Amino acid sequence: MPDRISDERYQRLLDLRAERPQAIAEAYAARKRPPRLLNDRGTIFLVAADHPARGALATGGDPLAMADRRSLLRRLVTALAHPDVDGVLGSPDVIEELLLLGALEGKVVIGSMNRGGLDGASWTMDDRFTGYDAASIAACNLEGGKMLLRLDDHDAGTATTLEGCAQAVSELAAHRLMAMVEPLPYHRDDSGALVLRTDVGSLCRAMTVASALGTTSAYTWLKMPACEDPDTVYACTTLPCVVLGGVAEADQAAQVAFWARTLRQPVVRGLVVGRTVLYPADGDVATAVDAAAQVLRAASATGLR
Repeated sequence: MPDRISDERYQRLLDLRAERPQAIAEAYAARKRPPRLLNDRGTIFLVAADHPARGALATGGDPLAMADRRSLLRRLVTALAHPDVDGVLGSPDVIEELLLLGALEGKVVIGSMNRGGLDGASWTMDDRFTGYDAASIAACNLEGGKMLLRLDDHDAGTATTLEGCAQAVSELAAHRLMAMVEPLPYHRDDSGALVLRTDVGSLCRAMTVASALGTTSAYTWLKMPACEDPDTVYACTTLPCVVLGGVAEADQAAQVAFWARTLRQPVVRGLVVGRTVLYPADGDVATAVDAAAQVLRAASATGLR
């Protein structure tokens, strides 16, 4: 993969971090914003980069794959250079680094809000808000905020997260900013490990709970997985939805193909993908991004829009 961040460019980032912290506020204020969330095809394609903030560093069998920050930024800059990539979803540190690198001009930027449920922690379901809040998202001129809502009926941490997400939805709506809620139903297996529930009933329940959060749903979007029965699951809401990429699989072509049917659902407006395109098995980020872009283009061309 070509290095889109030269030694000189990376050193300048490090120097700005140490010597001119005010450069970050200047970059937020100066960023050219996109005219609207959706592109000319009526869709949105975002690259996700908020996993490290929750301590989730593993992918593709490498427990520290996402720990190397220069490598992560290089992959993000490569992905953002694709003409079909509309923007990024990330934690404050990553967003600010991309701003200082000049990679977010004209891009949609969604700030990640609750990253307190650390990967592997006993309190992982208690996803406290430790990143952006609605006020900072508005002050930084971002297009919206994203929150993770993992639902486990046997973990009391879910209730705290529900309350926090409801408050964030209301606060973002007061600023007329997108609230992207990612409701994912989980249970613990016999070993205690969290396992995503992918059955229709669990996904429908998660979607309906998330749709009703806050004092208004006017600015709420849902971020949901592709599934075996999208006709039933995605009929649960009129809210705009984006499909999440999930954990990178060895057979990326099959994984991308699996997204296609869900992407054709009338409420689905786009795709938010992280590790699948940033850390493909063959290391070719540009080709992985292009494959995801092509499946979204095809779905939008054959859908109801």
